[in-house]
Amino acid sequence: MHNPWLWIFLAASGFTLYIVFGYPALLAILARRDHPVRKRFEPRTVTALLTVYNGEKWIRDKLRSILALEYPRELLQLLVISDGSTDATDAIVREHAPQGVELLRVAHGGKAAALNAGLKAARGDILFFTDVRQPLDPGALASLVACLGDPAVGAACGHVFFLGSPEEQRAHMGLYWRYEKWIRVRHTRIDSIQAGTGCLYAMRRELAVPIPPDTLLDDSYLPLCAFFRGYRFVFDTGAVAYEYPTSLDAEFRRKVRTLAGIYQLIGIFPALLGRNRMWIHFVSHKLGRLLLPFALLLMAVASFGLPGGWAPAAVGAQAAFYLLAAVDAWIPASWPLKRISSLARTFVVLMAASLGAVAIFFVPPRKLWAKTPAAGGQ
Repeated sequence: MHNPWLWIFLAASGFTLYIVFGYPALLAILARRDHPVRKRFEPRTVTALLTVYNGEKWIRDKLRSILALEYPRELLQLLVISDGSTDATDAIVREHAPQGVELLRVAHGGKAAALNAGLKAARGDILFFTDVRQPLDPGALASLVACLGDPAVGAACGHVFFLGSPEEQRAHMGLYWRYEKWIRVRHTRIDSIQAGTGCLYAMRRELAVPIPPDTLLDDSYLPLCAFFRGYRFVFDTGAVAYEYPTSLDAEFRRKVRTLAGIYQLIGIFPALLGRNRMWIHFVSHKLGRLLLPFALLLMAVASFGLPGGWAPAAVGAQAAFYLLAAVDAWIPASWPLKRISSLARTFVVLMAASLGAVAIFFVPPRKLWAKTPAAGGQ
């Protein structure tokens, strides 16, 4: 038992097992004690903030989606913040001026700067944030406002329903998002979630503060400001936006940005690591996901130093897993093996994105922004 590689392997594999299997099991137990959101709908003035950069492909349909929301139109300020768009976005928005759509054009400076300009122009008691690509379910806004009818709730986000066949979703990110939804539902039962859905969230206007420049995750930064003032940040399954599943390549770029944003949040809110009522969940879920690829690398290296026949067994098992992930793209969707291979491939892509997130320490945050094309061609 004096083999140091054995201890490294055991520590790394133990950490991996806890993050992948142990924490979800712990969460399932802790979430049995439900802390329900006491939804109560009271019509209140709302400002819908839609930031967009060169979104002519989607903006017309998005505005129709917002205007079709089942919410009193006289209480809704629809504010489009154009982040220096150079295409036909602004012209399309101006076409909707007779319907009360307001255009606020700002110099191209990134989403955080655009949102800060929008916050200054907002008149509603509630701020409703959405993105340009995802159409909204007509009842989405009313459902979020009902969550804010609970005086303990400061912010609420909805979820994305992915269109397309089950085969398409398995080949892309459907399985991951179902798992993430499961996590968020249980975090809400306990108290609060730690990350929002950027295309669909709302918060009390009095809790909003200016967003630091180059912030990658406004949908986490703003609600966390409310959380650290004692309010809950909850996940509302009744508020839905629609999206085509993104390809793994596109999702990789998006996940690099969002995971890099977690590093940013830790720098802004160091209390996430220990001085808050949800710290064990942030450390186990968010920080654990950032550290998991390093544990996997340690486990792989240590496997070669294991005693006796353990080394070939450990190396072979890991090699088989990564090989299965590598050949997933060539496995027909009709094969039963596809269910396992697509899960393995998704896991490997997410781990690679976690490694890529360390780029936040070496490059300007704005370089991590990239468009995320949808697999459905929308």
